[in-house]
Amino acid sequence: LSYLFSGMFIGPTCQSPRIDEARNDALYELEIAFNQIPDKKEVPPWLVDRIFRNLLVDVTGNVHRSEFCIDKLYSPDNASGRQGLLEMRAFEMPPHARMSLTQQLLLRSMVAHFWEEPYRQPLVPWGTELHDRFLLPHFVRQDLKDVLGHLNESGYGFKEEWFAPHFEFRFPFFGKTNYREIELEVRNALEPWHVLGEEGGGSGTVRNVDSSLERVQIKTKGMVGSRYQVLCNGIPVPMTSTGVVGEYVAGVRYRAWQPPECLQPTIGVQSPLIFDLYDAWNRKTVGGCTCYVAHPGGRSYDTFPVNSYEAESRRLARFIQGGHKPGNFVPPPLDLSKEFPMTLDLRRFVRA
Repeated sequence: LSYLFSGMFIGPTCQSPRIDEARNDALYELEIAFNQIPDKKEVPPWLVDRIFRNLLVDVTGNVHRSEFCIDKLYSPDNASGRQGLLEMRAFEMPPHARMSLTQQLLLRSMVAHFWEEPYRQPLVPWGTELHDRFLLPHFVRQDLKDVLGHLNESGYGFKEEWFAPHFEFRFPFFGKTNYREIELEVRNALEPWHVLGEEGGGSGTVRNVDSSLERVQIKTKGMVGSRYQVLCNGIPVPMTSTGVVGEYVAGVRYRAWQPPECLQPTIGVQSPLIFDLYDAWNRKTVGGCTCYVAHPGGRSYDTFPVNSYEAESRRLARFIQGGHKPGNFVPPPLDLSKEFPMTLDLRRFVRA
């Protein structure tokens, strides 16, 4: 839920970071804080502020920049902090009123359910797996299914298709192709934009945001894992089984454009992304597709799209079936990252 309904700016330095993105020991401290809430007697409203105020903060200690903001809930310090407001800052305003109503219905149902049946399961220390897994649309959808299933078991009649617009809005579809009954689908995934170090600017000290990195999800169906591999720009992609036979998923992280200030400034643009479906038995590519960051012909649009159909056509123009590497060749061995085993970061394979 932290990423499905969020804005584009996510991560530890955004306006609403998750509590486990800000500090390594945050979950440890949060479990201790939960134990300080009385179970079977009335809880004074000021106790919630005192216990959680110093945990629901960002990396700088700002109480307003957190996923759950309680600085206006019931602060005993002053009257302006006692307004009974809980801000869920990770929820972005959706583009349609019905999407907003569905979102509010989910929140109201969760509040009603937890009021009757508090959720007391232990917290999960995801670590680096949080971004490795849940920035991909497949795992976000699986997480939403778990949430809706939990609510439905308690009598709340939710349907997964109600949230299909949210999913398509957050994770746009790029394109798919089929070769030898194997389907390759490419979707946009999420990518945190990190705040860079301080630098001098025209009006004082500034901190730039690195928005040059992007991430896509590659998903396959009907693939024989021992025979076929997916390559991206000639590098094996660490495909992970979803539990369904022949279905695998992975993320690809790459530099989409070259700003004047960014992380790893010596690494250039890595677009387009050329995906190959590689036959390891015959040592050749049997098909593939190409994804571009912008229009492949270099066209620059002067206006915003007039409707959703034009916006979709612009996005689909960036996906081309074909472009894979011809001839026989042997790709390099699969190089798994210990911190992000589900993600291929193309920057790791750039050598000076």
